[in-house]
Amino acid sequence: MSTPIPWHIERLLHRVQKPGRYVGGEYNLIRKAWDEAEVHVCLAFPDIYDLGMSNFALLIFYDLLNRMPRVLAERSYLPAPDMIAQLRAAGQPLYTLESYRPLADFDILAVSTAYEQLFANSLELLDLAGIPIHSAKRDASHPLIIGGGHGAFNPEPITDFFDAFVLGEGEEVLAEIVETWRTVRSADRETQLRALVRIPGVYVPRFYRVRYSARGDVAEIAPTVPEAPLPVYKRVLSKLPPTPVRQLVPNVDVIHNRGVVEIQRGCTRGCRFCQAGEVTRPVRERPLDEIADSLEALAAATGFEELALLSLSSADYSDIGPLLDELQTRFAGTHTTFSLPSLRIESFSVSLADALSGGRRSGFTFAPEAGREEMRRRINKEIPDAQLLAIAEEVFRRGWRTLKLYFMIGLPGETDEDIEAIIALAKQVRRIGMKTAGRRTEVHVGVSTFVPKPDTPFQWEPLADEATIRRRQSMLHRHLHGRGLRFSWNNYEATWVESLLARGDRRLNRVVERAWQLGARFDAWDDWRSPTAWREAVAELGVSPETYLYRRRAEDEVLPWEHLHHGVDKRFLLREYRRSREGDLLPDCRGQCHACGILQHYAAKWSDEWQCPLRRPRP
Repeated sequence: MSTPIPWHIERLLHRVQKPGRYVGGEYNLIRKAWDEAEVHVCLAFPDIYDLGMSNFALLIFYDLLNRMPRVLAERSYLPAPDMIAQLRAAGQPLYTLESYRPLADFDILAVSTAYEQLFANSLELLDLAGIPIHSAKRDASHPLIIGGGHGAFNPEPITDFFDAFVLGEGEEVLAEIVETWRTVRSADRETQLRALVRIPGVYVPRFYRVRYSARGDVAEIAPTVPEAPLPVYKRVLSKLPPTPVRQLVPNVDVIHNRGVVEIQRGCTRGCRFCQAGEVTRPVRERPLDEIADSLEALAAATGFEELALLSLSSADYSDIGPLLDELQTRFAGTHTTFSLPSLRIESFSVSLADALSGGRRSGFTFAPEAGREEMRRRINKEIPDAQLLAIAEEVFRRGWRTLKLYFMIGLPGETDEDIEAIIALAKQVRRIGMKTAGRRTEVHVGVSTFVPKPDTPFQWEPLADEATIRRRQSMLHRHLHGRGLRFSWNNYEATWVESLLARGDRRLNRVVERAWQLGARFDAWDDWRSPTAWREAVAELGVSPETYLYRRRAEDEVLPWEHLHHGVDKRFLLREYRRSREGDLLPDCRGQCHACGILQHYAAKWSDEWQCPLRRPRP
């Protein structure tokens, strides 16, 4: 039975763009009786519906929680600025899309902290919901505010605003939080949090004290109650749970409007800049038949004609060839298409994409990351120029007319020679396209600025300075234009904010709050971000951003996030950091274990029946 949109909400919808973002009622929406549930959870994504509906983790938790008896889970997204203005003018708090209830009515508010650009948005979401933004000012009458996602591996800049964070994979731990809440919901907030901190993988910031040295860096991070562990180890599943197949079908077009099945989790490539590859270790693969069955059920339950096989490195799935053969058989005669994000640069990837394209040839994407082979070795991406050019020729020969190349600038040890190599490589690829497939071919070059993220071998490196990045962007812009060449780049101000928050400590909580008060929100959007708010906040509060951004960290320094353990040992990251300086490659660990620590920390806790896919040969 559908629930009518309340009048106090409906009257606002004609005043905003895309009112479909705010009405709910999507196909496969789950609406449970409020009074029959003992625990009410709101899953909140602090950005607009168009992004949040593409977040697969939220879909997983939505399905998981609503399968639990006497548990109700609903969703909310941060409205776009026009709807925010209408809600505030009307005095209407932020609501969920299932029952249109205010977020403050829920027991638990699980907020995605998937990346740093959501940090200021989280404050906007809490304030718009009428919930005090500071954890210390909330009591047991307020929802429990829990963060999670990759940004939770260093949540220190937002610890004042969250009661707890989930570190690592949330499928099991979120259910444990709900069950724990049943037993302590009538207690005071301190008692509730002391119960939560006992759950492995749950980090409760108020139970840890940070001491700083005379020179200003972190000297010590210590628990203040006996229940609080040190370090807090992330949660890892030994086996991936079933894929939710009754996925929500959005009301409006969203960023990734397709059905999704995760074919594997984790990555063995060891790119030294990649936080996702480190924090999602180890690799776990779904069985081929399970994937194929899930895709069939998903297509039937949603009507999606595009299905994505999700992975950090899709071609590394051990049975990728047989899987695609099976899908071609099962979906023969339908209009279903498949996408394989994150293909590596090799002929095998071209063959995979060719098999799935169904005759359609839009754009083909590769990420060499660096222009010179020497720099690629430093970041642990072994892609010789000759191989890259041969693959480009194969792409054009098979009928693609657009090849997209993604690079990073500002990598450790980079010089102008690396920038010139990007230009030369792009022009070589363009010439190959013209020779192979004619003048209608195009090469699109996208360049982002490297951010030295926590939990990677480059976490000790500084951010490249603004003058250098802008000069190198100008070099690229001058040479990568004209017929058949397109160039795009990211704004340094966005990189500056992301880096500040990614590398920050608890002293940045006041910066986040002040920047939000000055208008910072939607930091992932060019049209809406307010970089001046962040600059003004650090200046007003006397915070030196250089301390966080442009200082090379000492190898023996206590890093602000190292009490939150992602399973890979610091000693391994240091070894990789030193190898990068020598340009030494570390082979894919599917063939040989490099003792990063992840198996030592977790394998002993899992069933003897678990077969680690790292031991399986690479396809």
